[in-house]
This record gives sequence, C-alpha cells and structure tokens, in this order.
Amino acid sequence: MKDRLRAMFCDHLSIMRGKHLPNSKIADSSTRFCRSTFGVHYDRDLLDAPGAMMKQGLPDMELKWVHDDIRDSWHTGTKVVLGDLYDDQDQPLPLCPRGALKRAVADWQARGLSPKVGIELECFALQADDNGRLVPYDAPGGVVYGTGPFADPLRFNDRIWAMAEEMGFSLDMITSEFDSPQFEYTLTFDDALKAVDDIVLFRLMAREIALEYGIVLTFMPKPIAEAGGSGMHINFSFQDATGANALSSGPRGGPEHMNDLARGCLAGLLHHHKGLAGLIAPTANSYMRLQPGSLSGYWQNWGGDHRNVTTRISSEGGAKARLEHRMADASANPYTAVAAVLQAARLGVENGHALPPMETGDGFDRTDAKEGTAIDLAGAVRDLERDTVLAEAVGAELVANHVFMKAQEVRKTRDLEGDALRDFYVYFI
Repeated sequence: MKDRLRAMFCDHLSIMRGKHLPNSKIADSSTRFCRSTFGVHYDRDLLDAPGAMMKQGLPDMELKWVHDDIRDSWHTGTKVVLGDLYDDQDQPLPLCPRGALKRAVADWQARGLSPKVGIELECFALQADDNGRLVPYDAPGGVVYGTGPFADPLRFNDRIWAMAEEMGFSLDMITSEFDSPQFEYTLTFDDALKAVDDIVLFRLMAREIALEYGIVLTFMPKPIAEAGGSGMHINFSFQDATGANALSSGPRGGPEHMNDLARGCLAGLLHHHKGLAGLIAPTANSYMRLQPGSLSGYWQNWGGDHRNVTTRISSEGGAKARLEHRMADASANPYTAVAAVLQAARLGVENGHALPPMETGDGFDRTDAKEGTAIDLAGAVRDLERDTVLAEAVGAELVANHVFMKAQEVRKTRDLEGDALRDFYVYFI
C-alpha cells in the first residue's frame, strides 16, 4: 500500500480531528470538514455555538497544508500533517487555534521580535482493572525524577522516546513526576509555531503509543483526586534581529538582572491573570488542580527561582533567559494557550502596566498575593468575558465560541464527581 496522509487540526476542546487521505494528497493540498465541528462538545452534543454555523446549514471549512510540513508518522505507511483552517469564502477561519497563534507571533514580529517557546507537559498513566475500571498504572517504585523499570515497568516511555527520535522531535527530557504514575515530557525551545506543532503531535503520539501497551495516558489536569495535578508550563523568550535573546541582560538571569521587556511581559501576565485562566485552564477538572499552595499558577504573582509563583523568571541568562508561565494545563488547546500567554505579555509591554513587587512568601504557609484565579470554571469564564482586551488580542470570535462552549460545560459537569467527572474528559485529553 502506498503511504497515506493523516491530515489533522487541534480543535476548540483540544481534541485532534482529521482524515486519512490517499497518497495523492502528500503535496500542497487541502480537505474539507464541517465547520460545525466547533459546536461539538465532549459528549457529542451539537450546539449552536458562535461561529459554528450549526443553524446556517452546517457549511464546510477547509484544512490547507503545504508539502514541506508533511512528516513521517509513528504508524507504518502513514504521513502526518497539521494545517490551517479556512472558511467557505477561502478566508482564514477566526475559530482556528493555530491561526490565533500565528497572529500572536505576527504581533510580536511587528515589534521586531520572534517568540521562542518550550513546553513542559505533565500527565498520568492509567490502566483498566479486571472490571474495566480505570485505575492508576501499577508503578509502585515510581518517584519524582524516577527513571527505569521501577517508574515504568512496561517501558512504554522507551518506545515513546525512540519514536520521537525517528520523527525528528527534539526531546529535552522524559522523567517521572512527583506523583506515581505521573510523567513529564519536555521538548527543546524552538520557534513558537514549530514548538506548538511539535507538542501537539508529540502529545498525540505519546497517547497512541501508550494505548498499545494498555495505558490510557491522560493530560487531564487532575485525573486522580488524591494525587497532584498536571500542568502545561509555557516557557518563552524572544529573538531579536541580531539573533540574540531579547530577554537577556547578560550572563546572569533572575529578578536582579531582568530588563524592561521582561518587566513588561510580567506586568501583562499579572494584569490579565484572571482572564487567562478561562482560556488556558479551561475545564471543570482544571479547578481541582488550580488551588492555592499547589504549585499550579493560582496566585496573581511572579518570582525568581520559585515554583510556587505563577510566572517564574529563570536564573539562567544569555541565550537561556526565559519566562515560565505555570498556570496552563493540557486540557487547553496548546495553540490557544500559547497565543493567550504571548498576547497577555505583549499587552503588558504595549500598555505600560505596572509590575507589582515580587512574591516573597513560600506559597504554602504565606503568600503576598491577595488575588488568584476563579475557584471554578464558571467564575473563570466570567473573568474571561470581562477581559475584553485580552479577548480581542487572542481573537474575539474564537473567545466567544470558547466562552459559549465552556458555559455549557459548566452545566454538563455540574453534578459529576469522582470517576464520572474524570471519564467525561479522560479519553479525549
């Protein structure tokens, strides 16, 4: 059989949608989908969401890609590609999350700076017991920074690593996280769009490989109530016209050495803290993770080498100078999440927001910050609606669709607890 093409996009719910297409599509090409996919919820409820055009005939949208973006897959005889969505008038679809990231990158490039991004993904491994109920993967020897068979008896992560190398992903790290069976995957810094394309495909690859071992690898923020949470930390910096790191003030990093660009970015992220939550921690389950004292990005604060603040400025300088935003989780669409963080940072630079003092508390027993995110998805959606400046920067139509779908999600998950809430999400995230 000739190689086929798996053409995909990551939708409003962070679900990968796509088609298998014939060998002739391994070229500059396109395929069509129903636009009303943007009105479909996790439970397959079809809703009249803004922009989804469910009551306007459910028209087409088109996914377009170029040949140079096609790459090898983790499945034999299959190539994979990510593309951009266009409406039936051949205009960029405002609901397209990848398009939102491209706009964010262009907004920074208009300032002479190119965003660089590195993403840390955390996840839990689950497996079915004899009754078919999902339970934590049996890795009793797992410890934080664990490696080898005690942390991963089936060694499915070895296969993920090998396949990542075959596909050309630049892995920075795979390790066990604090709770067992929790793992972290980190890819190296790259141009923002490539970095997010890579993390989207890597996440899908990891889930599909793990499934071959009987493992449901979930990037849900809190699939195990008694365990910790899983985040999607967004590290970013900017390259200037000379190729230098624009966040760097020299060989040393940290609060004592940050420049005006870093201060502006920090101020913007703090100013839009509450609104960001609705976009980058976008499920009911997110607010089981997003709590005070949980190293999760709850507080409206910043600091240096401090894991209990929301935005952390690295102590590394020079080429490695960066900011790390710790609120997001991987139930968010990675394109939307990175776009939102970059836009909030840009708004801080352009609007001259004041930067509050650095957090001095430990984040467990004492915290200077008095404001945090909302305590649940309903509150976060309201905060996002109120932050019209952030919504306009990310994309007003995309945010309107998101707000509508998440308001419906509040209703759908209101009476769900325990396994029922987990199972609403776990096979999709």
